[in-house]
Amino acid sequence: MSGKKKADLKVIILGDYDVGKTSLICRYIDGKFQTQEPTVGAAFFLKQWGPYNVAVWDTAGDERYSGLSHFYCRSAGAAILAFDLNSPKTFESLWARFGSILEAANEDCLKVVVGTKLDLLNQSERDITAEEGKKLARELNEHLDLKKLPHEPYFETSSLNNQNVKEVFEYIFQHCLPLSADQQKRYNTTDRKSVIDLMEDSGEHSRKKKCC
Repeated sequence: MSGKKKADLKVIILGDYDVGKTSLICRYIDGKFQTQEPTVGAAFFLKQWGPYNVAVWDTAGDERYSGLSHFYCRSAGAAILAFDLNSPKTFESLWARFGSILEAANEDCLKVVVGTKLDLLNQSERDITAEEGKKLARELNEHLDLKKLPHEPYFETSSLNNQNVKEVFEYIFQHCLPLSADQQKRYNTTDRKSVIDLMEDSGEHSRKKKCC
């Protein structure tokens, strides 16, 4: 056995530079918050979800890596589009910059809009409302029947405070690879030790950087 595991689902995370994409993934994967170095190219991890393997890809936000982001979107069954709740520019980029990149993903790709750095947000002075975020999420998912989802694919998160981080990923996993209550109990889906780091695997592309 080579020790390599085939992914049943590919999840890609996109967003501008410094919106906290890597911190979001690492908070979920490792259960702790750390200041991260900018991602170069992309990095990925394989997360165990019940009997399934989920590849989670972290992409660089710098515009010079846009071509690589398009490459990594291929065969993606779900995408996290992350923006900084304190930066309207990063929200505008989700449609203007990343909409075309996601054309390389699967036709039924679930696109989840995620606001980051909720801990820094002044609710009384916010520039981007939750309704604006939900509206974008609806527009990005016009190809899906959103009535089948527990709620609209929009979250506001804090990696520092671990707020809504697990909920983002399990929302995606449960939609794309649904588990029954018995399966969730049997496989203990909250066990973080089931995470497998595949940074040494060069099977898909040579430019990978570990997130933490």
